[in-house]
Amino acid sequence: MRLTNFDMDALRTFVTGVELGSFARAAQRLGRSTSATSAQLRKLESQADALLLRRAGRGLALTDSGELMLAYARRLLALNDEACAALHSGRLGGEVRLGLQEDFGEILLPEVLGRFARLHPRVRIEVRVARNAELLGALAAGGLDLALVWGGDPAAPGRELLGRVPMCWIGDAEVLARWREQAGEPLPLLCFEAPCLFRSEPCAALDRAGLPWRVAFSSANLGGLWAAARARLGITVRTALCLPAGVEVLPSGSSGLPPLPTLELALHRAEAQPSEPVQLLQSLIREALEESLPR
Repeated sequence: MRLTNFDMDALRTFVTGVELGSFARAAQRLGRSTSATSAQLRKLESQADALLLRRAGRGLALTDSGELMLAYARRLLALNDEACAALHSGRLGGEVRLGLQEDFGEILLPEVLGRFARLHPRVRIEVRVARNAELLGALAAGGLDLALVWGGDPAAPGRELLGRVPMCWIGDAEVLARWREQAGEPLPLLCFEAPCLFRSEPCAALDRAGLPWRVAFSSANLGGLWAAARARLGITVRTALCLPAGVEVLPSGSSGLPPLPTLELALHRAEAQPSEPVQLLQSLIREALEESLPR
């Protein structure tokens, strides 16, 4: 059998389009025209001698061959990018000061930051894990180069919107069932100390629905909230991203809990034209989160 050398640009277009849920968005991300993107997808299907995508309503879905190609394409691109970074790492120096929410520490700290440190050993990384207001304040004061936050100023020049993530009621189903049985009893809430979006938004939603509530547990950190939720002291509100074991997303509407709003997750840079280490870390964070975020 004659072996085929797959085109790396075509593989990157294919993976980016699937991960973004749109090949038009992939064209924008990669700086190509939509016609060039379509040509690369046709080229990849020709090289694979298989149909990788099929029509599904108004969009596209992966075929069985497409699913298989996607898995290999991700591995090929990761190895290609690591090789490029490793060859370049000896020349790359400087520092990156990153701020992030506790929600993402478990994913980003070991995976993304560990990988970045291995690829760029001469780049010094400083990490601050804090709440939204503190991170945005540090960014404005020049204490951070990059921050992963909920929302922030949409007009900020260094802001990149990663996605929109629904808030969710989170806890144990038994707590919800017990509250529903005790009609008229206040809903026990597990909250961060004020001010906090994950405190003000659910309280406002309960008030609009005419449902009484009480703060059963208040904490300055996320670990405390998760411990209280596992202990069945009440119900909290976060997103469905990076949930620990022992808690689950609870339904709204039919359960008696009101619907909650959606939050924007964004990366904010202190500089409109950041240094190369900041750009590289931003790219790794984006790639790590894209698969988890809603399309």
